[in-house]
Amino acid sequence: MKYYQRVIRPDERVAFFCSIHWIVYWAAIGFLVLDVVILLLLAGTPSGDNWHAVETVALIACTALALLAFLRAYSRRIGTEIVVTDRRIIFKRGLIARHTVEMNVSKIETVDVEQSLLGRVLGYGDVVIRGTGGTFEPLLRVDHPLDLRSAILVG
Repeated sequence: MKYYQRVIRPDERVAFFCSIHWIVYWAAIGFLVLDVVILLLLAGTPSGDNWHAVETVALIACTALALLAFLRAYSRRIGTEIVVTDRRIIFKRGLIARHTVEMNVSKIETVDVEQSLLGRVLGYGDVVIRGTGGTFEPLLRVDHPLDLRSAILVG
């Protein structure tokens, strides 16, 4: 059961749900591309050559880094929930150590969306929600940030 399903009130209606974008996997993808390059170099190097051992160690290290980057991104992606209801916004980050923010929709002053060119093409961006009293909550690499802003402002 997701976090927001445990904290939502019976009379509350979910208007929008999202998480962070798959772009968080970019480091893991980069290390995997480097793995392919190293494999191609290994294929062209004789097994008795000194470079063969260096390339093998580099391949193992790069594969380990790709795995760590993937696990980190995966835990960030499944551990993040952004929910807009008809009354509030619920933001949860983290699987083990949890950070949660709940903000009443009536207390929101502005919602800023920042997207790079790549973010516009792939559909992700950063969203900053500013509440009354100067409080703000930045949400980084959000999937469908314009839809999130619309759901917040309509709510």
